[in-house]
Amino acid sequence: HTSVPAGRPSTDWLTDEDRRQGVQVAVGLIPFAGIAFLWFIGVIRARLGEREDKLFATVFLGSGLLFVALLFLAGAILATLLTLFARGVPVQADSMLLLVVFTKSLMGMFGARMAAVFTISVSSVGMRTGILPKWLAATGYLTGVILLLSPPLSNWTQLLFPTWVLLFSGYILVASRHLP
Repeated sequence: HTSVPAGRPSTDWLTDEDRRQGVQVAVGLIPFAGIAFLWFIGVIRARLGEREDKLFATVFLGSGLLFVALLFLAGAILATLLTLFARGVPVQADSMLLLVVFTKSLMGMFGARMAAVFTISVSSVGMRTGILPKWLAATGYLTGVILLLSPPLSNWTQLLFPTWVLLFSGYILVASRHLP
């Protein structure tokens, strides 16, 4: 967000080396974030086991996979811009701006909505099966509703989903220690 601010439709981030390197680091981390999230989905499914509700499991798995696909697509678009710049291929400012706004729309609008569906469906299946405490399920519902109803490019709401995933992961780690 500091390298490519949402409020200013500027393309100077690509020519500013510090900002460009910030974007390169973020783009380089995206595959690892996606892999970690897929692992997280697998852990949830393993904890559900035979209690997995097919409806909610399908919705949470589908929304999680779509979220990762959108994340990878957004990263690929930014990586394309970075690669073209590194090779000296001129990209028109309006084309570059279009791709940056497209990337932000992918994650800000569609990615956030898939994250919302994911948190709501995981919270629902977690409550039904008893693998989640009520406070964590309520936090998931609240996170999902905020992500569904918030404006697409709200910077503060983009922190809700990773915070909820971190809370859920922490709970799983602590709860796993107490399993027989």
